[in-house]
Amino acid sequence: MQDAVIVDVVRTPSGRGKPGGALSDVHPVDLAAGVLTAVLERNGLESRQIDDVILGCVSQIGDQSMNIARQAVLAAGFDESVPATTIDRQCGSSQQAAHFAAQGVMAGAYDIVIAAGVESMSRVPLGSSARGGSLSRGIAERYPDGLVNQGVSAELIAAKWGVGRGELDAFAAESHRRAADAASRGMFDSQLIAVPTASGAVTVDETIRSSTTVEGLAGLSPVFRTDDLAARFPDVVWSITAGNSSPLTDAASAALIMSAERAAALGLTPRARFHAFSVVGDDPLLMLTGPIPATRRILERSGLSMDDLDAYEVNEAFASVPLAWQRELDADPSKLNPWGGAIALGHAVGASGTRLLGTLVAYLEATGGRYGLQTMCEGGGLANATIIERL
Repeated sequence: MQDAVIVDVVRTPSGRGKPGGALSDVHPVDLAAGVLTAVLERNGLESRQIDDVILGCVSQIGDQSMNIARQAVLAAGFDESVPATTIDRQCGSSQQAAHFAAQGVMAGAYDIVIAAGVESMSRVPLGSSARGGSLSRGIAERYPDGLVNQGVSAELIAAKWGVGRGELDAFAAESHRRAADAASRGMFDSQLIAVPTASGAVTVDETIRSSTTVEGLAGLSPVFRTDDLAARFPDVVWSITAGNSSPLTDAASAALIMSAERAAALGLTPRARFHAFSVVGDDPLLMLTGPIPATRRILERSGLSMDDLDAYEVNEAFASVPLAWQRELDADPSKLNPWGGAIALGHAVGASGTRLLGTLVAYLEATGGRYGLQTMCEGGGLANATIIERL
């Protein structure tokens, strides 16, 4: 079986996912096209050499409908012979795209693939694709008390693992501090591409707030509490705020994945290889706990232990998610999102998987680490986990 290697990972800056955000005037097709073009240009490739483009996107409606992956390939000027498909594994969509790409290479079905993701949450608000839908009878019968949105799930996780408001806010403030420090040292520069807009090129992450403090976050009110929910879940303290959650974000990202043999033939230097994969389902009410069993499964499959890992990228959809994961896995907090996470760097849901992959590769290179873990909670009680090895 062939090794699947990562040759390059690029991303746009993270823009605030609301009207007036830095990237809100850029069509998501063009956001995605920008990272696809950058992958070719940075590596001296012709589009005809790409066997497939696999792109993650969650809200596949409006500007993000009609197989946005194919639209992005055409908008990027790729040859019309290059195929493309759009996948939805909720927040892990582009991490799953990377899994499919790497697994296709390992199986011999592909030589070169681009795994990518995009989400314009300012133009296609989160949840847009679910509006107007009705609840299946089978789901209603199986879960008669009803499921909840992800914010409420984050509250249930905080309650179950005993994560208090002070700890949530401290984690969020530290995410901004780490991200601001990394940005100031140029740690993201090798990944970032400029995005042209009518008001000028966007070159830096709009979502990082270096002035964030625990004291400032403490003044924010919980956003998911309602009287009905408070009655249903009397043990929940209600501590999830806009400050200890990831912001709505506009962004795109892409990874160039190929066989080690093809990289050598093209004179390209692999930066890392895919070492192991897992994907799991978990409780759809708690919903965001999937990274815990996904991590346990991938460690079993890889034969590695937590001590063998030099860094872990655990997506910060809400602060309670990585904190519960850290408790369960007895993880070293200094290795957890060492350059900050989605609370500071944004969570453009379809693009976050390959964004985390790029951060993990760059961190291992900067520190000389060997193995890194990436894991992502996903809507509906799902999670992906990936272990990469720096080369």
